[in-house]
Amino acid sequence: MRTFLYGCLLWCAFSGSPAWGRAPAAPEPGISPEVQLCLQHLKPSERERAEKALGPLEELPRYRVQLEVDPDARTVKGRVQVEVLARKQPITGLYLRLTPNAQQRRLTLSDAKLGGQPVRLERPEPTLYHLSLEAEPVPPGAAAVLDVAVEGLVPRAASATSGASGGMLGMLAGKGGGRPSGGDHGAFSASEDFISLVGVVPQVPPMDEAGRPWDGPQGIGDLGLYEPAHVLATITVPRGWAVHATGVSIGEVPERDGRVRFAFAAAAVRDFPILVSKGYASSTATVNGVMVESHYAEADQAAGERVLKHATSMLTEFERRLGPLPYTHFRVVQAPLSGGAGGMEFPGLVTIATSLYRGAAGASEMLRGMPGAEDLEALLGMLGQGGGSLGGGRGGGALAQMNGAMERTLEFTVAHEVAHQYFAGLVGSDPILEPVVDESLAQYAALLYLEWKHGKKAAEAARKETLVGQYHLYRMSGGKDGRADRPTGHFADEFEYGALVYGKAPLLHHASRKLVGDAAFLKALRAYVDTHRFKWACKECFTKELAKASPANASALERLRNRWWRDAKGDEDLGKPQLESLLGGFEGLPGLEALQGVDVDALQGLPGLEAFQEMDAQSKQLLEQLIPGLLGQ
Repeated sequence: MRTFLYGCLLWCAFSGSPAWGRAPAAPEPGISPEVQLCLQHLKPSERERAEKALGPLEELPRYRVQLEVDPDARTVKGRVQVEVLARKQPITGLYLRLTPNAQQRRLTLSDAKLGGQPVRLERPEPTLYHLSLEAEPVPPGAAAVLDVAVEGLVPRAASATSGASGGMLGMLAGKGGGRPSGGDHGAFSASEDFISLVGVVPQVPPMDEAGRPWDGPQGIGDLGLYEPAHVLATITVPRGWAVHATGVSIGEVPERDGRVRFAFAAAAVRDFPILVSKGYASSTATVNGVMVESHYAEADQAAGERVLKHATSMLTEFERRLGPLPYTHFRVVQAPLSGGAGGMEFPGLVTIATSLYRGAAGASEMLRGMPGAEDLEALLGMLGQGGGSLGGGRGGGALAQMNGAMERTLEFTVAHEVAHQYFAGLVGSDPILEPVVDESLAQYAALLYLEWKHGKKAAEAARKETLVGQYHLYRMSGGKDGRADRPTGHFADEFEYGALVYGKAPLLHHASRKLVGDAAFLKALRAYVDTHRFKWACKECFTKELAKASPANASALERLRNRWWRDAKGDEDLGKPQLESLLGGFEGLPGLEALQGVDVDALQGLPGLEAFQEMDAQSKQLLEQLIPGLLGQ
């Protein structure tokens, strides 16, 4: 059945069958039809650069994915075929990573076959499977073709407001952040109208110099990243559901049983996320040969269309300054993320949290009817010099400020995720051992976008609220400064990780830019992207590009990197926390002037604090999402 399915898929694609909605593709000599189908995902102008970086595109690893999803049963099952060419060295073993198994066993691989013959897979780690080929290595020039059955039960999604009681609210209540339940922010979860299947495609992890696979997810931060590869995938879902994935959408084919089969082809991508939705709408636009798609719940159309405008504007600015995105399609998908996450990034596709779509539309609607809503009036009253209902009065002024803060947070989050298309979607780096590399650049690139789009004043306000404020928030809660440059598993919790990796570490780039100047900084940033497109970058690589652009400052740049990433100098560099740095989104609110200059020692005397401390955890977490700068990651 598998052979027939892919034969049919290829025949339809190259014959121009209207069922697939694609124009016929002209065969290219020396390139298989499969790879030609995948290469539709690369801009024609980018294929030469991809081949220069990766070698012959025909030789990249290939994944052939055939899955079926049952939303009612919350199951996913099917088969995946992995083909890896032995280039210069024999292949003596294959590893496959399944990131949903980081917390507990959710997916299983079975019925493994190599070249059509049954083989036995070992499982050295919860997320890792291994096939030993020591007895019969695959010689250079030949390919290892491993075929496995995949089956799993998708856990129910956690509440979007569940997880740690960290951030500003945890700080005021005398608590630090905690490790969110699940550890993947809903990357593998199912709700009534949305199923996230991130990580269900088993992929070959990169190998270190000692021949060991890179580490898998640690419960904090990202899940993984892989070598660029081609993917052909079909995902079958019940009628009324839709599939969103990376790559070119080949088309939708109705099945005789009433289900619908969606097909995608992707080229030179480092990951392949799969999302399934019901009741979604979409809006599209084109930027420099890239089809930008925004997919969102029908009830959130206004926010979904604003997200499309943000994404197209950001992609325009980033392509102008960082070089072209190599892919023909880029998708932004609304997703019910949990644990306080604002978004998640993948090559050619990002997700943005539902809470941001709905928070931007009206914070009062989010708060109304929530447990502990009356207690929130104490804090709103403190900010607004008095009480008043959540929907009006002076407390309503605070809510109006929250609406504006949420809209800015939505824009910043989309900018951060679009920047991830370059760091580390295009310029690869290890997200587990070296998360500071791509996260700090994505965070600072989002600030650069705000400056290009809205001016330096807006960017400076966002820097204080989203970066400096996040660090101050953590310190005010009792968290200790420390080294930002360390593996994700070496952080105590998401609160510490966010403060040091998303808050403090990106400020290295701000300090470096001040040192070398705007022209040299942007020249180095473009050179960094051009040099490492489709490759792996090191921790020092951007600093080296800065030194090339400004040789006289080479030693000073190295000292800056050590200071911001390795040392614990945050308090010296960012000053003593003050309350206004955390309430930057509320400028102009009556009563806020009285709080200017308030530091940690004065917090205990703030009006309304006692009632605030007694709020239930859910209300605290909800309000935390409405305070600016806390969802920048």
